[in-house]
Amino acid sequence: MWNLRLRLKIIFIIKHLIKIAMNQNPELIKKVTAVIDQIRPYLEADGGNIKFIEVTDDNVVNVELQGACACCPMSVMTLKNGVEEAMKKAIPEIKSVEAVNMAK
Repeated sequence: MWNLRLRLKIIFIIKHLIKIAMNQNPELIKKVTAVIDQIRPYLEADGGNIKFIEVTDDNVVNVELQGACACCPMSVMTLKNGVEEAMKKAIPEIKSVEAVNMAK
């Protein structure tokens, strides 16, 4: 019984991930990753990094802050005043940038 529940849960998760992947706009993702690639050297200079996770249906970019950026007390300012502003300036349809590994 437990194995059946686990299998069903795994199948549900896989179907959900496939649905998310199919709904992604490849052109928008390409633009977002290009902006992230432009920002990355500045974060790396301070021992940090940024990883693209997804663009949601409502045009919110989810990223993961890594290295020094993951635990820096200034990471919220870096994310909002640096990454998000650059992203919105380059791609006006983006609503916000959120870090999946930061407490809200």
